[in-house]
Amino acid sequence: MDWYNIRDPFDSKLDELASRYHLHPLHIEDCRSRGQQNAKVDFQGDYIFAVLKPVEISSGELRVTELDVFAGPDYVITVQDPTCKRSLELLNTIESQKNRLSPPEIFHHIFDGVVDIYLPVADHLTEKIDGLEEEALECPQRSTIESLFGIRRKLIDLRRILANSRDVVSHLLRTEHVLIPKELLPFWRDVYDHVARALDSVEVQRDMINGATELYLSAISNQTNQVMKVLTIFGAITTPAVVITGVYGMNVKHIPLAESPHSFGIVIGIVVVFSVLMLLWFRRLHWF
Repeated sequence: MDWYNIRDPFDSKLDELASRYHLHPLHIEDCRSRGQQNAKVDFQGDYIFAVLKPVEISSGELRVTELDVFAGPDYVITVQDPTCKRSLELLNTIESQKNRLSPPEIFHHIFDGVVDIYLPVADHLTEKIDGLEEEALECPQRSTIESLFGIRRKLIDLRRILANSRDVVSHLLRTEHVLIPKELLPFWRDVYDHVARALDSVEVQRDMINGATELYLSAISNQTNQVMKVLTIFGAITTPAVVITGVYGMNVKHIPLAESPHSFGIVIGIVVVFSVLMLLWFRRLHWF
């Protein structure tokens, strides 16, 4: 059994292998159309062609890469993205065991390994959401809602990948092919269960994101209400001062106490008394 690991899809060696094993030109084109393919599987003659979508968190962003696999009767060809560390580690681990594995088993191990990559990514996003929920409750900021929307976009991308991967595994389970032997069907069903569990986790996370967003908006609304309440109380307390100073500021005669040498102190005293009484009244009403 031969395993060819191609790290550059434009390598001429891929063309040589395509000629040797009669690989379909459209599959070679798919390998070279990086980032434009969803996860899929094709049965062509005596081989299987699959497009897998490994993911990783890089600098806080969800990075989606591509891993193409040709599995034939006595060969396996993988076309990987050399910048994806998770794919590189996965293929190195499986390649060290290739002498005791058949092409169908290698294909299963690669697919299963890619699916296992999704769960830690989903767990990482859950931790981020939990932290943002606490931040939204204790100290909501503009960066909080920006982070929530950023995670929402990541979940949309991850959900699309998981849904496509689930369809691929379902197609493999329904198709009779020499490279999908009956003895491996229980293992493929286990892969399907893993994809379904990861997809359920993403659905729960979407609900968590919606809840965190509502919590943030409620916290911001509460902050706004508190500010408005303080401003309203302040405006109400200063109303007597505005009225009294407005009356004594009119250019008319015979205003009480206008000729008194103590008028200024009396007016200030009246203003202070009214303001204190209103403050005590608001306090009694539990407005603050």
